[in-house]
Amino acid sequence: MAYKRSALMEERLAGARERILLATRALVAAGGWRNAPVTAVATQAGMSTGLIYRHFPSKAELFVEVLSAAVAHEVEILQALAAGDAPVPQRLEAAITTFVRRALAGPGLAYAFIAEPVDPEVEAERIRGRRRFGDIFRQMVEAGIASGAFPPQDAEVTAACIVGAFTEALVGPTAPSRQAQRDQQALAASISAFCLQAAGARAG
Repeated sequence: MAYKRSALMEERLAGARERILLATRALVAAGGWRNAPVTAVATQAGMSTGLIYRHFPSKAELFVEVLSAAVAHEVEILQALAAGDAPVPQRLEAAITTFVRRALAGPGLAYAFIAEPVDPEVEAERIRGRRRFGDIFRQMVEAGIASGAFPPQDAEVTAACIVGAFTEALVGPTAPSRQAQRDQQALAASISAFCLQAAGARAG
């Protein structure tokens, strides 16, 4: 007869896992991936390192899940903006501006998720995340082409370039070495304006 965990045990395991993920995210936000060794995560979560490894066999797997959850949350926000009733250029602008402002509001976390050197497994998850973002922007570009708001073009290439543009533009402003706080509103406006021009949106 196979062992079956009780509902209470499942709840406790799920709660411990969530505490580990929240603790890791908090440490990464405060000082990047390097600030989140397993020993620090255990201390932050109030549990042993052994319990951490029970849920996550390696630090890379833990980091991948933290990044994957963050990407999923951003995807939900972008999808909601993309599905709005406004003209496509306005939806595209809102999606990019929202992403940029959210990144600037949490620069430590944004830099870790976008540019901080990481293990190959985490970098692979970053690439998957960018592709997920790209799918949303591709759909918006395709809708813009269909409505006449954007000229005919390769929507997949344009979407990849848009994602590459706004993520790269955030590297400097979110990096630990940043010298001064940028005007967030102006920066978001500049990035979104560039991306709209790249898609061929008409001025004004």
